[in-house]
Amino acid sequence: MLFALFLAFSGAANAQAIDPLPFKDHAQEVRFQNLTRQLRCLVCQNENLADSNADLARDLRHEVFGLMQQGKTDDQIKQYLVDRYSDFVLYDPPVKPATWLLWFGPALFLLMGAALVLATIRKRSRAARIDSRLVDNATIEQGDDW
Repeated sequence: MLFALFLAFSGAANAQAIDPLPFKDHAQEVRFQNLTRQLRCLVCQNENLADSNADLARDLRHEVFGLMQQGKTDDQIKQYLVDRYSDFVLYDPPVKPATWLLWFGPALFLLMGAALVLATIRKRSRAARIDSRLVDNATIEQGDDW
């Protein structure tokens, strides 16, 4: 019984994400799907517009469809959404000063981590050499006393 309820509710949730839109042809539908996969759901933030069940995502899908019907290109549609919602709406934001940290931050953190590891290894190596010299000197001094 519990499994049947789960299936009923999961089917209703998935049905919300499917928007029956009147595409002119299969090419327009493919273009729509590709475009909505490149745009981020502003509510979910980790899903694209094509996969999101959020009401805002549904509204944005309809907006994208309406802009396509007006003859707008993909770039014009993206720019329209960026103007309204900022670069955050794009899964692949442009490289510009405002997004440098987003693009180059991971590499910067990786380099900083590598430098930290290298510095730690050198420090430990230097300390080990000093310790071995102290032990050698102590052995020589003890040998002189005998």
